[in-house]
Amino acid sequence: MMKKIELNSKEIAEIAGVSRSTVSRVINNYPNVPPKTREKVMKVIEQYGYTPNISARALAGKKTKTLGLFFIDQWQFSKDSSANMLITSVIENASTYGYIVLTSVVRDLKQPESMKNVKEMFYQGSITAGIFIGAENHEPVIEELIAEGFIIGVIDQVLPGRNEPNRIVYNLNNEQAAKQAVDYLAGLNHTKIGIINGDLKKAAANFKFKGFISQMEHHGLDINKAWIMYGHYEAGGYEVMSNLLSNSKELPTAVFAANDSLAFGAIRAIHDHSLKVPDDISVIGMNDQVLSAYYKPALTTFKVNYELLTAGITQSVIHTIENGALDQRIAVSFDCTLIERESCKRV
Repeated sequence: MMKKIELNSKEIAEIAGVSRSTVSRVINNYPNVPPKTREKVMKVIEQYGYTPNISARALAGKKTKTLGLFFIDQWQFSKDSSANMLITSVIENASTYGYIVLTSVVRDLKQPESMKNVKEMFYQGSITAGIFIGAENHEPVIEELIAEGFIIGVIDQVLPGRNEPNRIVYNLNNEQAAKQAVDYLAGLNHTKIGIINGDLKKAAANFKFKGFISQMEHHGLDINKAWIMYGHYEAGGYEVMSNLLSNSKELPTAVFAANDSLAFGAIRAIHDHSLKVPDDISVIGMNDQVLSAYYKPALTTFKVNYELLTAGITQSVIHTIENGALDQRIAVSFDCTLIERESCKRV
């Protein structure tokens, strides 16, 4: 037997003459690998006297009961009040199945060092599967991990045609919520409607924008480019609304904010410019954060059942670990419910 050396899946693949994803499927004990291929890969592993950590556990019939939770937090999402709830929900739901959760905050998943750190957690067997929150719709690292056979859960992703059985996706029906927001404001006789949205590279923001535009066109309402704004969290909502109020001669009578934090910032800016919500400008949000009902004025918004969302994706990931993947991806979408309060009025 050769001297025991450190090998990664890429090196095993090169020696065995197979793809890296095939090696990952073998060491993760996936059933859809031809017996001859599995035998060839295992022969290389045994020949070099090295068994990757994750393989050692699989071969011993043991499972690492640890999930990785990755927050992609370029815009300091951790300051948002919903962040702690999302983290806590994943941890609590995992614990009911005897799993622990390693949580990592990643500022930029495209930085080489960040990419390396995330991948190593999988390659070294520190975690059995991963859940990603806040990633762009198409993240190369996530796609690479899925291609290599790792079980990956993603909140907020829409990639048509991607049906890998180890891809688990949970979304909100963001497009429909945006359409409902426009319908609601149009029903209050608003014709001058603006939007404060997030990063269009993320599926949620992209589909909110799509829903907003299509429903504005459905109602025959003009779309003013100056009223299409982009920001991140409360500070961003305040900044873009302040810029609009300071520099625009014509103002919208209503604004749809893509989340409640943006709405809070917009309302604060409106008040700081000696205007009132909803007398001068109506504001509708999305999320129904805990503070939304107690804000002044109480915020009209869409209720999102984040606990059901995070519980669902955590349970689906664990179920896939315990029972194996289905024939195709798991894709679940949740509707949002309009909650009428005091921040919108009829004109």
